[in-house]
Amino acid sequence: MICRYAAYALTAGVLSVAPASAGTYQLTVEEATITVDGQAADKLTINGGVPGPTLRWREGEDATVIVINKTDEETSVHWHGILLPGVMDGAPGFNGFLGIKPGESFSYTFKLRQSGTYWYHSHSGTQDQSVLGAIVIEPAKATPFKASRDYVVLLGDITAEDSDAVLRNLKADPGYYNVNKRTLIDFARDAETQGFGAALNDRLDWGDMLMDPTDLADVTGYSFLVNGKTPEENETFVFKKGERVRLRLINGAAMTFFDVRIPGLKMTVVASDGNDVNPVPVDEIRMGVAERYDVIVEPKEDIPYTLFAESIDRMGYARATLATAEGQQGTMPERRPRALLSMADMGAAHDMAGMDHGVMAGMDDGAMAGMDHGAMASMDHGASANDAVTGRPLGWAAGAPPGTKVLAYKDLRALRKNADTAEPTRTITMRLSGNMERYVWTLDDARFEEAEPIRVRFGERVRLTLVNETMMAHPMHLHGQFFEVENGQADRKPLKDTVIVPPGQTVSVVLTAREVGAWPLHCHLLYHMVSGMMTAFIVEPPGVASSELTPDGGEVSLSPGKSGKAHAGHGGS
Repeated sequence: MICRYAAYALTAGVLSVAPASAGTYQLTVEEATITVDGQAADKLTINGGVPGPTLRWREGEDATVIVINKTDEETSVHWHGILLPGVMDGAPGFNGFLGIKPGESFSYTFKLRQSGTYWYHSHSGTQDQSVLGAIVIEPAKATPFKASRDYVVLLGDITAEDSDAVLRNLKADPGYYNVNKRTLIDFARDAETQGFGAALNDRLDWGDMLMDPTDLADVTGYSFLVNGKTPEENETFVFKKGERVRLRLINGAAMTFFDVRIPGLKMTVVASDGNDVNPVPVDEIRMGVAERYDVIVEPKEDIPYTLFAESIDRMGYARATLATAEGQQGTMPERRPRALLSMADMGAAHDMAGMDHGVMAGMDDGAMAGMDHGAMASMDHGASANDAVTGRPLGWAAGAPPGTKVLAYKDLRALRKNADTAEPTRTITMRLSGNMERYVWTLDDARFEEAEPIRVRFGERVRLTLVNETMMAHPMHLHGQFFEVENGQADRKPLKDTVIVPPGQTVSVVLTAREVGAWPLHCHLLYHMVSGMMTAFIVEPPGVASSELTPDGGEVSLSPGKSGKAHAGHGGS
């Protein structure tokens, strides 16, 4: 079939398959039996493992990766955060790439135009639950942040359940995995302390939204991993006292936000999503799916330290140890209580519920210019309140105790001046929406297969305003180019390819469209993505008028997934 965005395959440029100075990697996608939470499970793997091997390159080299599909279904590999020709991006149905059929292979070739910490994963169906690995690209010039040791810390979540079965369960009952639903006993307690009327109104409000305040994560029952190892297996990073150790934190989970801390050690953030930033000392980092942070730590004592990554629903954790010798274990920190979502989380979304969103999307640049876009992305997500009755923390941002420095987007400042500092000429407002009752996730109320793509001209500078009208946080990812987060910085806005948009809040980013092609823009929560929360962000080739690019763009390329249903990349339902 014809790819929906195949017209961009030539304009995006295709590199010839030539000997690569970076050497050639071979990745084989195949089914293997692995151990998950003490039981055997058949999973799709890369080179027989979860995760696959870490790929190491150097900026300026040509990279070649041959991906072989030994499964009975179509697969793919997407190079998350890497700047490359569209057909090499690895998202089926975009830029002429149609996926890798069973028994076939595909050679990805591209020049490395950047350095930093990245990762790769499948972009077919629900495969990126287990088909993933890390990427480290060394800079062509010496890094400004010296370290004696350098380690990848790839966080993951995995379940013994079949990934398509998880999706079917969510479709049948969106609260299927919410094991902490409020009970009649909770209502009786709330009625006693708040009054019957107030408690009843609270339950009715949540019922109207088809949500539960305990529903911080759609899926529970995961095992949490560091570089494929469980907490009991204790991944260890060896150091000597006084050394500077660089940790490349990657959230490669399917559905899990992690709160990452190392009790007894400050972490100094030096890079975000592969891009250098001015050093920021922090105690803790909340990491959305697909986000990466490079941190430097300097252990002053000859003792083991625990790297602790706790899921935000507090159902489990990943753990590793910084130690002076293999086999050592650090002290385990106290587990934190599960937070409750509050109506304050939905304050902004409630205000927006009565708005004419057609008018909002059509606001002229003058009206949008008056908004404080820096404030949108600058909230300190470490602050929280406690429930007066239970003492449990309230709000999506809850988690860290008072006095803890939690990284916020407002803390990030690019190490180098932005290449383009002009004001955007156009603002595109996008609502993050969904129907929890049917477990359908949408952008502007449209699933991927129904949505009109976003179209921008080559070289155009645009603002993208992401308005979250749901009770779930969404890590929004754009392929092919970086966002500049509007966080109060003038000419040093941090570059990111993934930004968290918290419940009921708005995040604003800008970019200059320099990468020609049709690029997926989607929520990186796996089951939100495959349930429709994706669109195409099309950068038109130079000299092509908007009128020449019709909205339908041709026929969507559909291919059968594991369940037998048709899907376009991650756009299937």
